[in-house]
Formats: sequence, structure tokens, C-alpha cells
Amino acid sequence: MKHLVVYAHPKPESFNRAILETTTAVLKKNGHEVIVRDLYSLNFQPVLKPEDTAAMRSGHTPQDIKTEQEFITQADVITLIYPIWWTGLPAILKGYVDRVFSYGYAYSAGEEGIIKMLTGKQGFIINTHGTPQEIYDKIGMSNGLKITSDIGIFDFVGIEPVGHLLFGSIGFLDDESYYKGLLKEVEDKIDSLFPS
Repeated sequence: MKHLVVYAHPKPESFNRAILETTTAVLKKNGHEVIVRDLYSLNFQPVLKPEDTAAMRSGHTPQDIKTEQEFITQADVITLIYPIWWTGLPAILKGYVDRVFSYGYAYSAGEEGIIKMLTGKQGFIINTHGTPQEIYDKIGMSNGLKITSDIGIFDFVGIEPVGHLLFGSIGFLDDESYYKGLLKEVEDKIDSLFPS
């Protein structure tokens, strides 16, 4: 399978980076083809500008958007790895969704309503956040995050959500075994979803 991993974290030494490295290593070990789009390294421009919309409507998609859309088109699986900031996506990733999952490419509308244009693909998400996981679970935030991204982004355009890992207390626990355990969870989940 062809996997596209879209990664959004600004710090090279972050735990998200360790998650990215684990994810790509397991996928490659299982014989999958992996492309990583590190949005910060790419200096991806996240702001959807009026000229972007006008260009796409006239059939002249800006090259940076077109490049990302080509990676999505070629992928069987799209994995998003990012931290939860202010209960949502980092701005750079939100802008990626705004600009790349565009009308006419990822979805359109007709008499029946929304037309999902990215069917046949699978979506997987791994998130980190500083709040303890049990608090997010208790107040409904974990479910809310899954609804807004799994359903609100992936399912909206026809991508089948197949898994979503949420890891809490990141950066606030100084227990190496805790982080190793989370990376093992990532490894096991990917092995079960995308075996060799």
C-alpha cells in the first residue's frame, strides 16, 4: 500500500517526531511505500487566499496545492500526526486541510448533497496533548476530537477512518517507560491495521 504521512510539529526533538519515526519504520518494515510531508520543513503556506480560490475555480490550481493533492491522489492511506493545540489542529495543518482538501478536488455538491471525491482511501490519526487522557475522556473531548477530524475531515471527503490514537500528558510526565509504552502502542496499532 502507498501511505502518505502528513506531519505537523515545529520541534525536531518532540515526541511527535518519535511517533513519526516509529510510524514510518513499522510501515516500511511491513513492506509499505511511505511518503512523509513535514509541513514545517516544507514551510507550507497555510492561508487560503482569495486568489487561491479564484485560480482553482478557473482550473488553475496553485502549484503548492496541486503538489499536495497529487500525493493524496496516489495514496491508499493518509495518516495525520499532530499535537492538539487549543482543542484542534495546529494552524499549519488546518491551513493544509483548507487549501488542499478543496472544493472540486476532495468534495463537491450536487442535488443529493455533498459528493465525496476521495473514496477508496483510509485515514489514520495520531494526536498528542498535554492534558491527562482521563480528563479528556471524562469531559468528552476525546470523542469530540475524533468526531471533528475522523468524521468532519476524513469521512466528509470519503476517506474511511480506520483508527485514531490520542495520547495525553505529553511533556508533563518525565517517565521514559510511559513514552516507550505509547510508541509500542503506535507500533502495535499500525501492525494490526497495516500488516505486511
